[in-house]
Amino acid sequence: MKFNTKVIHGGQELDPAYGSVMQPIYQTTTYAQTTPGGHKGYAYSRSHNPTRNALENALASLENGNYGLAFGSGLAAIDAVLKLLKPGDEVVSTNDLYGGTYRLFTQIFEKFGIKFHFVGMEDARDIGSYINENTKLIWVETPTNPMMHIIDIKATAKIAKNHDVLLAVDNTFATPYLQQPLSLGADIVMHSATKYLGGHSDVVLGALVVKDKVLADKLYFIQNASGAICGPQDSFLVLRGIKTLHVRMQRHCENAKTIATYLLKHPKVENVYWPGFENHPNHLIAKEQMKDFGGMLSFSTKGNNYDEAIKVIEKLKVFTLAESLGGVESLAGHPASMTHASVPKEEREKTGIVDSLIRLSVGIEDEADLLADLEQALG
Repeated sequence: MKFNTKVIHGGQELDPAYGSVMQPIYQTTTYAQTTPGGHKGYAYSRSHNPTRNALENALASLENGNYGLAFGSGLAAIDAVLKLLKPGDEVVSTNDLYGGTYRLFTQIFEKFGIKFHFVGMEDARDIGSYINENTKLIWVETPTNPMMHIIDIKATAKIAKNHDVLLAVDNTFATPYLQQPLSLGADIVMHSATKYLGGHSDVVLGALVVKDKVLADKLYFIQNASGAICGPQDSFLVLRGIKTLHVRMQRHCENAKTIATYLLKHPKVENVYWPGFENHPNHLIAKEQMKDFGGMLSFSTKGNNYDEAIKVIEKLKVFTLAESLGGVESLAGHPASMTHASVPKEEREKTGIVDSLIRLSVGIEDEADLLADLEQALG
């Protein structure tokens, strides 16, 4: 089944009760049993819910996996992966990643004896020097948030396999429309489904997809035991969003290319970070492992001036100043004071997150309106 068909039908079946084309919202906590343990596969909705299960099946299909798990948020999904570890274990992570992930790693799990190494992964060969007998997980974002670095998933997977280490890939920016990490050798794919999978800025949800049953069973146990599940209404909304993922992503990519090209030539812009440029580090890897270059980009105003960047953001009218990304509407954010404020300033600036950096989530509006908005804000 081709991807554009998978988003509509992948992992889905007509509802057996009445043949409903869309999965019904099973807004129930519990299910009738004929005898203790005698039920139709559902006993309590923390453990299983038909609407959530339909979403999990769809997620597995999109990522070419066998098992999907849905959580109350992307961070809840990451939390479940980290609960596979024990005190003394070590994690090698990219040094440019979502601030909430960094906060979870350093302020929650470091307290429980997990050690994290934050390293540049643009050259996958650099990863190996940080792996030792205690390393149990490599955590990758690609493209990274917000500097748009590209990490070679296939090369990183080879390193992970050689050292018997799990590889998890945050695929939120790329989505399975552009990139399928399991097919490139990753063990776990994670999504903040709040973003492109939901696509309409109206739901918070996280997801994991794996191929291996043993690993899936461990994660299902954590999902049920910890209880950070999503509700049926949220599951329904993401299922609905997935059905237009392919057409939305095509427009996101088209608009982002136009805007990145415009910003690159603007006299008030210092740098533009978008993996579609031929001179972008690892552009060729992006071209190989991605179908297109996505709807995310970042740029910095000249002079690394905080006040100048804030003025630009505050003048935007079509772009909305807001957290999050991946919705149909265009959003603008200031990573240093918003999404990455939890990362210490000296650590932020090592990776390029300077005070003048602006991150754009390019929506699916008419590109002429988006260009005019940027023109007036920068002018």
